[in-house]
Amino acid sequence: MAQLTNRPPPPMTPSRAVAQRLKIWSPFLALLGIMLVTIQTFRPLPHPVLRIDEASASFTVPGQLTLPWPEQGQAAVQLEGTGMIGTYGEQKPVPTASIAKVMTAYVLLREHPLGKDEAGPTVEVDARAVEDGKAKDESRIEGLTVGQKFSQQDMLKMLMIPSGNNIARLLARWATGSDSEAAFIQKMNDAAKELGMKDTAYTDPSGLDDKTVSTAVDQLKLAEAVMKFDVFRAVVAIPKATIGGLGQPLINNMDDLLLSELSVKGIKTGSNTAAGGTLLWAAYRTVGDKTPMILGTMLNQHVDGPDPNGANSLILVKENSKKIVQAVRDALTSTTIVRKGQTVGYLDDGLGRHISVVAADDLKAIGVPGMQLNPQITSDGKKPPHSARTGTEVGVLSVGNGQGATKVPVALKEDLTPPSFTSKLTRLQ
Repeated sequence: MAQLTNRPPPPMTPSRAVAQRLKIWSPFLALLGIMLVTIQTFRPLPHPVLRIDEASASFTVPGQLTLPWPEQGQAAVQLEGTGMIGTYGEQKPVPTASIAKVMTAYVLLREHPLGKDEAGPTVEVDARAVEDGKAKDESRIEGLTVGQKFSQQDMLKMLMIPSGNNIARLLARWATGSDSEAAFIQKMNDAAKELGMKDTAYTDPSGLDDKTVSTAVDQLKLAEAVMKFDVFRAVVAIPKATIGGLGQPLINNMDDLLLSELSVKGIKTGSNTAAGGTLLWAAYRTVGDKTPMILGTMLNQHVDGPDPNGANSLILVKENSKKIVQAVRDALTSTTIVRKGQTVGYLDDGLGRHISVVAADDLKAIGVPGMQLNPQITSDGKKPPHSARTGTEVGVLSVGNGQGATKVPVALKEDLTPPSFTSKLTRLQ
């Protein structure tokens, strides 16, 4: 054109260069902007998350409880579902004696579960169990004969009630189909690891070996797990049982506790020279409309003076434990942690908005004076909404875990409106 008109093209200046580039890139930039707006508008919104206020995340039951701990050894007590009440002594591994049989029962029932009133498969007595029953310096079931058959539940009673060492070894062989207890002992240690029993090691299924060691705190982890079996709870609460084929009735070594007015329902005693007296126990007390289980352990209790196979130390550990049971049962109380309508947290919609949530009812829990409780807010399996009216229940506030946990709904304190166009457009998440 310049040649036809004899006019030279205008000189290229910086402004003309910018204008030319804008003319070329503008359609692409506009298309990119439309794409970004479309993506921001229609991409999935972040999932709203419930969060608890710092002030609501911890609560201490008013008052203070001083427990009558023993003069030596170690102990621990916890309330089912609520948490640890207290510990005593250095939690270092010490011999467990026969409370090791609790793990034997746990592994057995986990792999060969039984209903509460179910007999289960038969277990045949072998020659080793008969010979072990003749040992004079350990607890055992005497008078067995080779080939004799008992149900698994009857074997469980022989294991836990009179503390039959020969039954523990027989069940270890039977459960693994082996001629030795080694495979079963490995299962015991694997189970301990799974339960978080970091300071526990099993070297035999009966606890006679003083290299089978644990701590009071570790044993409570086991107690909490094994007491979930209905059949186990039923067996360990029996003071006395009669089994066909045995010449003598089975007498529980903690029958004095089981028959006391402390509502003790098991679990297991232990005693020998190395361990002294050991005890793992479960007790109950009704508070209001709830009857929580109290679990306790006491290890390494030794008397001064003669103590054949820990017999006198067994008496000592039961006496010392009885004091703890009594004190905890007397101190149990129901406490209101949060009042209905109290703001306890907020719903974070992921777009910068925090909508307060309130307790839809009073949250109460059972504990002892001085016990620290830690409430939590969760969605309780629900998907929190992106929009909802005031009062909509969006989750739960709970304290504790398992069967002992208590919870109440939490609801929106104000309307949760749908995200605005601007918030969708500018969000980075």
